[in-house]
Amino acid sequence: MRSSADYDAAVSFYRDLVGLPVIDGFHGSYGEDGTIFGLPDSPTHLEIVRSTQTSSPIDPFDQLVFYLQDQASVDDATKKLLDNGVRPVRDQHPYWEANGGITFLDPDGRGLIYASWVYGRDRQPSESPP
Repeated sequence: MRSSADYDAAVSFYRDLVGLPVIDGFHGSYGEDGTIFGLPDSPTHLEIVRSTQTSSPIDPFDQLVFYLQDQASVDDATKKLLDNGVRPVRDQHPYWEANGGITFLDPDGRGLIYASWVYGRDRQPSESPP
């Protein structure tokens, strides 16, 4: 679960640009509003709730990583982001730089990373910079 100080923009970002389907939502449930996204072909979900704070500090390691099949899958998954003016961050974590990841920021400033390999299946990632 993630809280969002810019809830409406975050919902639009993950639904319209990232392409996650909304599978449910709630309003006023125990005082909270939220949206639940599904991940394609997976029982895994991402839940975003409306923050009661106007802003909160973002931990640089508060990142969501999509490990995809190959570079073509990454290109396809990031097309809407790029077409809508969302640009990758220039100074991403060295691990992702060394391992071919591409990092974007969501409306709250949290990292969204796309990797062109499946962790634990395709290869051993580089543990330190070259």
